[in-house]
Amino acid sequence: MNSKELITIVIDALEEIKAHDIDVVDVAKITSMFEYIVIASADSTRQTKALAGNVQEKVKAAGGKIYSVEGEQTGEWLLVDLGDVIVHIMLPAIRDYYNLKALWSDPAASIPNSA
Repeated sequence: MNSKELITIVIDALEEIKAHDIDVVDVAKITSMFEYIVIASADSTRQTKALAGNVQEKVKAAGGKIYSVEGEQTGEWLLVDLGDVIVHIMLPAIRDYYNLKALWSDPAASIPNSA
């Protein structure tokens, strides 16, 4: 399964459990560790856990592999590692604080000008 197919499965799984503000960021030019990150918001820790579970279920059903899942204890920010695609499911306050989309979209913006 290629990354684009995997992203389609992930987005469908997230939308099925009513995730909102879903963003896909192409990071292939920034890192060789993975190609895309998917960022989604949830309204509660219960929903973040349900979203992560649904992503895992749908990816496995399609023949994909789950490499690891982090954050299940607190549920405020769950990360599902699918290899070339990393899924971040976050509560809105956590998402706003870390602002992963901006961090990964324009890494030069976070480097201070040394002049």
